[in-house]
Amino acid sequence: MIHPSAIIHSGASVADDVEVGPFSVIGEQVTIGAGTKIGSHAVIEGQTSIGKNNTIFHHVSIGEIPQDKKYRNEDTTLTIGDDNVIREFCSFNTGTIQDRANTFVGNNNWIMAYVHVAHDCVIGNNVIFANCVQLGGHIIVQDNVFLGGFTGVHQFCRIGAHAMSGVGSVVLADVPPFVTVMGNKAKPHGINTEGLKRLGYNRAVIADIKMAYKIIYRSSLTLEEAIERMKTEMVNSASVKKIIEFIDGSKRSIVR
Repeated sequence: MIHPSAIIHSGASVADDVEVGPFSVIGEQVTIGAGTKIGSHAVIEGQTSIGKNNTIFHHVSIGEIPQDKKYRNEDTTLTIGDDNVIREFCSFNTGTIQDRANTFVGNNNWIMAYVHVAHDCVIGNNVIFANCVQLGGHIIVQDNVFLGGFTGVHQFCRIGAHAMSGVGSVVLADVPPFVTVMGNKAKPHGINTEGLKRLGYNRAVIADIKMAYKIIYRSSLTLEEAIERMKTEMVNSASVKKIIEFIDGSKRSIVR
């Protein structure tokens, strides 16, 4: 399963059935779970933990130190879960002690070529990043998000569950759950209706989300007034509660 030209440090913990392609390098503090396949010319370094059944393609850089001038060789980590696909030329950095000291990627994510995930990002589950998505440091991406090709996300932003960005979007503020954004800078363009339908959301729930969107973005209310109206009129909608909680927790405000 290990190509003769691959270099695996004797201190690395690599499950017996892991496949490693030609000229790949696995560092001393790396752990790789069962069923994972690694292509050629991959470099996996640092205190990196990779789970089970991941498919990692050629020429990736995983677990290198942060691109952060404050970093001073502190012990920080990168965690990647199970069943992820990571395509060619992606890069994932470890965290910094100024934040969580860990960069985290969940399970069952589809990460296309040339994606960069910077230090201290937290990526949920069932996320799709199209080619050349670039995430600055300290970003949180919740579950079932789709980011279109060449999307750039500013550091410290949050992307809510089931949100979507169009190709070439530049995201400078938080994107609430279910919302579709596009443009430079990214602006709201409705909700991710098709994505919700594919995931089995029924018409009533989608209608609630659409109404919440209209209150936030198409009424003459301030954001604070819109939140109060949703809390009063839509208190029984679990999806709307997720939107309210997300906005209440925003430190950068939301796309408007």
